[in-house]
Amino acid sequence: MAAYDRLYVAYLYYFNELRDYFECHEVMEELWLEEGRSPLYQGLLQIAVGLYHHANGNVSGSIKLFSAGLDKLAPYPKDSLGIDLGKLMEESNIYVSKLHRIKEEPFAPYDLTIHLIDPELCDLLDEMKQHPPQHEEEGHD
Repeated sequence: MAAYDRLYVAYLYYFNELRDYFECHEVMEELWLEEGRSPLYQGLLQIAVGLYHHANGNVSGSIKLFSAGLDKLAPYPKDSLGIDLGKLMEESNIYVSKLHRIKEEPFAPYDLTIHLIDPELCDLLDEMKQHPPQHEEEGHD
């Protein structure tokens, strides 16, 4: 049985359910610092920040963060942390390609979804949907 940190589940909740990429950054940064600065967590954090930057009109910042995140995620198995990391990376690469052509082919920011592949993680996310985290209490279980 895999044990998922509540902050990781909160990250997925904010990413997939609320589409609040700033809050994704907040909870994942806390987890990243607690867990010894894992490049895997940092890469996931940077993907969320890439989406956040594009939504706020910062295309160059979005490209930079997406690219840094993809570089950090590249060495990991495509099914890491109970998610389909490979699919997230593929969709992120497409997003970056579009960002590189945004002047010629403008597009509005759009959301990505992190597909969960571990039933335990699905259950934890469903539970969090029933009892959403309080912004100031995420790190205090």
